[in-house]
Amino acid sequence: MKAKSVFVCTGCGSSSVKWLGRCPECGEYGTMLEERVPANSDASKVRLSVAPPRPLPLCRVASEAEERAQTGIGELDRVLGGGLVRGSVILVGGEPGIGKSTLLLQAAHQLAEKGGRVLLVSGEESPEQVRMRASRLHALSPRLFLLCATDIEDVCEAVKEVKPYVLIVDSIQTVYNPEMSSAPGGVSQVRDCAARLQALAKESAITTFLVGHVTKDGALAGPRVLEHMVDTVLYFEGERYDSLRVLRAAKNRFGSVAEVGVFEMGDGGLREVEDPSLLFSRLRGEGIPGSVPVITMEGRRPLLVEVQALVTPSTLPVPKRVAAGLDQRRFTLDLAVLEKRAGLRFSDHDVFAGTAGGLSVAEPACDLGVCLAVASSLLDRPLPEGMAVFGEVGLAGEVRPVSQGEVRLREAGRLGFREAMLPASCEAPASPPGLRLSRVGSVKEALVTCGLEG
Repeated sequence: MKAKSVFVCTGCGSSSVKWLGRCPECGEYGTMLEERVPANSDASKVRLSVAPPRPLPLCRVASEAEERAQTGIGELDRVLGGGLVRGSVILVGGEPGIGKSTLLLQAAHQLAEKGGRVLLVSGEESPEQVRMRASRLHALSPRLFLLCATDIEDVCEAVKEVKPYVLIVDSIQTVYNPEMSSAPGGVSQVRDCAARLQALAKESAITTFLVGHVTKDGALAGPRVLEHMVDTVLYFEGERYDSLRVLRAAKNRFGSVAEVGVFEMGDGGLREVEDPSLLFSRLRGEGIPGSVPVITMEGRRPLLVEVQALVTPSTLPVPKRVAAGLDQRRFTLDLAVLEKRAGLRFSDHDVFAGTAGGLSVAEPACDLGVCLAVASSLLDRPLPEGMAVFGEVGLAGEVRPVSQGEVRLREAGRLGFREAMLPASCEAPASPPGLRLSRVGSVKEALVTCGLEG
């Protein structure tokens, strides 16, 4: 079959007969890649075995009670919104070696032990390699089936034979359609195979996990339309040299995207961290300038996060401003507020800030902690021992209220803090026993309360 060259955008999936520096559809630069497709075929066409659908009034659509299957891994169920929904398609992304295959293999074993058939399709490893990992994780269930193949037709045939409750494809970039002349992992191949698997999942009510590679920028490789096709997008994060792993939902049609799951990687696989605040509190060092405990919220769960800052004299014409695990733009705004409203000067200093433990936090309630950490490092004075803080900082220097103040205070009291600094206008009941409240209305007042006035 004759093939022709087309240039496909990795961002939106649009195609062009010639190379373009900028995609005319999504406007992204440098995303047009060359692929070979059959001259008389449509690469985006997906053959479905289902009957053509017919429109009907929405009120006549049968309403079924939502049934969720527990994976046996509580942190994974939390991020999924309470468990697995039949027929849903879940995309799991993360850096190489972060633990994606380990997490899904452990979940597959738990599901198989509960009586459901699970089919694991591996396109990157041999059966012997998968068996070695399964032996290490003690995940050798007779209801867990393995298929090492990359042809999408072989995968569909195996699904029809095994009739699994859950299908895991590791990874979607290795699966290909032999009728397409483009190489596996290309935009057309990924889009076509994902569409085939999605149709199969909806038709047979099979919960499907797709493992996806990520680019050097941390985004999922392949066409951006892949994230729109699936029901849930999960990102597995963590530092390469740290045992802590965090699972986040970037998209979830069946639950919240605010929840996170925390795991710890060990010799026996991933272990759930049911109380991450307690874990972070053990790693915290008191009496250190530039270190501030902050109570933040991840969905319905309060978490203790240690915000650290380092302010040092700079010899550069333009001093550095670096934030790790924090929103860079909010960090820049916090520094501007400290200079304008609190009289602190950073024009000849490099300022670095981040969170300990590898946890990324974007909640505005960390603003007050960032401001106090930076001021503490600049003046080389630690915060009072036993104090936790939370609060959003406005551009006028005011400390604005945040939600769920009562939950945050209970978490601070449970972890043994003696004092909590919070916005003056925050609606919170009386403090828990043994916890004293310090309400502040501005950043300058907060600095004075902590003895950090310049």
